This record gives sequence, structure tokens and C-alpha cells, in this order.
Amino acid sequence: MTRDRQAVQVPDRGMERKTISLPRLTGLRPTLESTMLKITEEVGELAQAIGKFRGLSGEREVRDEAEVVRAIVTELLDVAQTATSMMFVIEELYGINMDEEIERHVEKLRQKGYIAENPASTDGAG
Repeated sequence: MTRDRQAVQVPDRGMERKTISLPRLTGLRPTLESTMLKITEEVGELAQAIGKFRGLSGEREVRDEAEVVRAIVTELLDVAQTATSMMFVIEELYGINMDEEIERHVEKLRQKGYIAENPASTDGAG
């Protein structure tokens, strides 16, 4: 199931988006359960990298800020890749259209007020 995820037309209403395109991992046969375990592992590694950045790891070793930030980004992308893998698993197992689900998710965020309809008016300038 190969699809161009960026082909979905979405009215942005001035909303800033971070779009990433991560591949389906074809060298694995993930299940819902194995993917959830992997997400948990990757989130733990992300938390560990952030803890080192904040000096919360208990280690006496001082790391260069750029090195730690690079580790945080690496772990964050590992989390994103694993979440993407879970999306492929859910699409394949349950026939869910993730593009539609993403738009439902964005609408839920709007309804909860997490996305302002006019971001320029929230900064006090207008």
C-alpha cells in the first residue's frame, strides 16, 4: 500500500504544520504489539536524552549541548518512525485511512482550542 501522504489537500487556516515523510520499513514484519513495545523503548531513549540535556541523568559527564540536542533529535525521529510504522500496521490490519484520521485529529485539536483560527491575533499585536 504505497500512497503519497502529501497529496491530501487540507485547508490550513493559517495553521503552521511540520510535515515529515518517513518510509515504510520493509525489512520488518511488525505487529501492533511489537510496534507499541518499540514506541515505548524509543520514548524511553528520548526521555534519557532529554534528561542528559537537563543534567538529570545523574552522570558526572558533561556533554556538549550540540551533541545532546542532536541525540534528542535522533531519538525524536526514532519515535516518529515507529509511530509511522504503527500507522502502516493499522492501515494494513484494519483498513483504516490514516489521512482521514489525521484530519479528524487536527479538527479535534481545533475544537479543544489547541490550534488558534488566526494565530496572528494571539500574539498581542493584532
